[in-house]
Amino acid sequence: MSEQTAAADFAALLRELKDRSGLSYGVLAKRLHMSTSTLHRYCNGDAVPADYAPVERLARLCKARPEELVELHRRWVLADAVRGRKGAAVAGTPSAEVDAGTGPGETATDDAPPAQAPSGDPVGPTITGPVGGDRATETGGDSDADPAPARRRTRVAILAGIAVAAVAAGVTFAVGLPGGGGSDGDAGTGRDRPAGAAGVTAEGRVPTSAPPSSSSSGASPSSSAKEKSPATTPAGSAPAGAPDGERRRSGVPVTVQVDPYAWESPCSQRYLADKPAGEMQPPPLEEGAAAWVAAHGAVSSGQQYLRLTVQGTGPETVVVDGLTVRVAGKRAPLAWNDYAMAYPGVGCGGGVPTRAFAVSLDSARPSLTPEPGNDDFPFKVSESDPEVYHITASVSAYDVDWYLELKWSSGDRSGTLTVDDEGRPFRTSGNTGRPAYEFPIGGDGWVPEGTTKLE
Repeated sequence: MSEQTAAADFAALLRELKDRSGLSYGVLAKRLHMSTSTLHRYCNGDAVPADYAPVERLARLCKARPEELVELHRRWVLADAVRGRKGAAVAGTPSAEVDAGTGPGETATDDAPPAQAPSGDPVGPTITGPVGGDRATETGGDSDADPAPARRRTRVAILAGIAVAAVAAGVTFAVGLPGGGGSDGDAGTGRDRPAGAAGVTAEGRVPTSAPPSSSSSGASPSSSAKEKSPATTPAGSAPAGAPDGERRRSGVPVTVQVDPYAWESPCSQRYLADKPAGEMQPPPLEEGAAAWVAAHGAVSSGQQYLRLTVQGTGPETVVVDGLTVRVAGKRAPLAWNDYAMAYPGVGCGGGVPTRAFAVSLDSARPSLTPEPGNDDFPFKVSESDPEVYHITASVSAYDVDWYLELKWSSGDRSGTLTVDDEGRPFRTSGNTGRPAYEFPIGGDGWVPEGTTKLE
């Protein structure tokens, strides 16, 4: 599918929802905290949002049905994936977008910035190396063959292109090279990391050599939470934006993008934090949740809602055989304060999306079960037909570290991908009996839950 076709299909559904709502571009843009011109570009197919959060907010404002929300997400994934391949194809050639600080293949927009976090904390989504790629196991196939000569030729061609572009830029004007080596130099892409070196191994064991993390004790996770990017992370594949050839050489024909801070609705989301109410920032919007959690060292309270986008890396069909829940640690619930993201008096709603699953982490052997009206595994995915899975993990009696294992098969190949929070287990704690707080609309601070007087 071409970039124009994918963007046009995505924009067509956006326009349909907008027209059906009867709301003007100006009204919708104001409610979405973005400029009218940006919303025009999205609905006309001139630009594709780099993040899905504003798209989902627009759809919900337009009263989209559950099946339309799923279809809209599918079209956005395709449009975003095609745009990413186009950017990867010209990697190594300086462009105005790169010099301006916009990544290859991304479209600059004038959307309002995400929720602010204290200086030094990560704000906004960034995409890092694979979570489960090097920890994935695979059997069958010829994926071990390494076309080293082809890679050397590609590397030489890219280096030559960079050299020519640098000379041309030096003749005309002086430019500052865009940054990008800092975080990669520390964390790397993960492709050279031995299996299980950070977090959890493919076999489901926490290695004794793994660096200590707040998720393995009752201590505050503030420092480790700030170190990780609030990102949607691809698992089991080459880094996002890598050329198709490199993605296929990784040997895993499927990618998994994880959003561990998705909200089923603002009314259902809560976080525990080891801070008094006077030191807490107001509730964020959903797209600012990752930065808010990192800034406060917070932990999902009572339940955690995950959004997994599973997509093939090529035209072949990949069967997703199942998702297995693995528990890496279980302790008494955190004795922290409980903060509700919902504003008192504001109604919430929304239907259950397709491909929705639930799991009770209080169980001795937690396992996913389909929500009523939803099908169970297996499912089929490909590059042009992704799947989105919504998982609600609930807990009341424990503080649980957990992760998922995705089992896949394609032809004579099969394997397992570890799905976690950028090399760390997900963490969800019970909140029974904990001091609870809410934030009144128009208020200037958190108050005990249930004390807000509604008009």
